Amino acid sequence: MGRNSPFIVASSNAGIGIDAAMVALREGRPAVDAVEIAIRAVEANAEDHSVGFGGYPNLLGEVELDAGLMQGEDLASGAVAALKGYRHPISIARRVMEQLPHVFLAGEGAARFAREMSFETEELLTEDARATWATGLQPEFSDADLTQIAARDDIWRWVEIATDPERTHGTTNVIARDAQGHLSVGVSTSGWAWKYPGRVGDSPIAGAGYYADDRHGAAACTGTGEMAIRAATAHSVVLYLKMGLSLAEAGHRAMADLRDLGGRYLSGMSFVAVDAAGNHAAFSSWADSTYLVYDADMDAAEELPRTIVPLPHRWEKRRPHE
Repeated sequence: MGRNSPFIVASSNAGIGIDAAMVALREGRPAVDAVEIAIRAVEANAEDHSVGFGGYPNLLGEVELDAGLMQGEDLASGAVAALKGYRHPISIARRVMEQLPHVFLAGEGAARFAREMSFETEELLTEDARATWATGLQPEFSDADLTQIAARDDIWRWVEIATDPERTHGTTNVIARDAQGHLSVGVSTSGWAWKYPGRVGDSPIAGAGYYADDRHGAAACTGTGEMAIRAATAHSVVLYLKMGLSLAEAGHRAMADLRDLGGRYLSGMSFVAVDAAGNHAAFSSWADSTYLVYDADMDAAEELPRTIVPLPHRWEKRRPHE
């Protein structure tokens, strides 16, 4: 892809919104518009249980959403976390970026701001997601226990048991460049399924889950967010580009940083990335993982394989009495 050609690089689940996002770029709209358009479509997709409406809930059965976005032109960023009752956290995050001197709002503060910005509330937990939540907590909890789980004072003991490490990941990533050559990146997620209430992953944290700088490139992550937070993965990719490494070298170096992490809980990680010249790449620890590339000169988005870099997997579950 050329330096001045608009493009989109995204996780595969962004395919539902990528065509509309490309229309926006072809109309000359800014990259941040394209990012928001693509991600809103994923947030509205009830079949995607990792993002927005229909997302898998926390341990209490409540859907909490995280999102963040950033502009490469001026490094402006906005984010929300642990947000309940609003389908489109990416749009609320953009309002944070545009309307406040702050970068990041969480919990009730984020919800209050959404109300003030006239976003409409709704129930985000679908019957399908609730049924999967209830099934996922059994046999650890009986049906009767599920109705009383919020009254317990020891749910912290159950998080690592109830959590399925294969559901610790699931996010939508979108990077776009507009006709003016500006980059933007956005990330949105319902987070770790059956997580402890209030848990925040990498998705709304600039430098961990996303980062964009017109001078060097952009990156966005999906996977076990705690790992990306600890390794500052998205920023690391861009920093390695700033240091003069190629995009492939930067990606491998960032995966090596993740590989070198210690601790009791390690799972997988994926990210998409671009450099300032318009080259694109994607890395993953999961086999057969793919991503989307859509240049303005293409007729449709192309699905490509990611570079697979295995990472250690460690999940030390303990019983509540231990």
